[in-house]
Order: sequence, then structure tokens, then C-alpha cells
Amino acid sequence: MLKLFRATAILEGISYLLLFGMTMPLKHWADIPEPNKVVGMAHGVLFILYVVVAVVFCWEHKWSIKRFIVLFIASLLPFGTFYADKKYLDPLG
Repeated sequence: MLKLFRATAILEGISYLLLFGMTMPLKHWADIPEPNKVVGMAHGVLFILYVVVAVVFCWEHKWSIKRFIVLFIASLLPFGTFYADKKYLDPLG
């Protein structure tokens, strides 16, 4: 479950950065909306998967609701899931 959660966190973070850093500028400044549709859909699916996996992971490891809220807020911030991965999910860190 840890590997799945870490992979989901990283992929969700990458899709978030791609969405806001690449495809939204293409959509609004270059009038190219197609990449935004594809990356936006992928990000939406990954975001939902991240939240579901976070709930299951916190439940299985008996983590507090406070820690879940930190993980959830991390998914809303640029680079947040990378921070959460390093701070809470990295078994060596």
C-alpha cells in the first residue's frame, strides 16, 4: 500500500504541475486547449485516486485525522505531494 500511495502522490503532483505550468498557459495564451483537456482529466482521476488511497492508507496505519488533513491539503498545493511524500511516506526519511 505504501508503494501505491507514494506512486499516486508523485504522479498527482506531476500532473498538477503539468496542468498549471504547461497546459493552462497553452490554453489561455496560445489558444491550444487540447492538452489541457487530456492532462486535466488525468489530473482529476489522479487527484481522486490520491484522496481515496490516502483515506485507506491512514485507516490501515491508524493515522490521525490531522495527518490525513495534512495529506489532503498537500494535494491542493503546488509541490505539496512531493513534500508529503518526503515528510510522511518516505521510509528512509
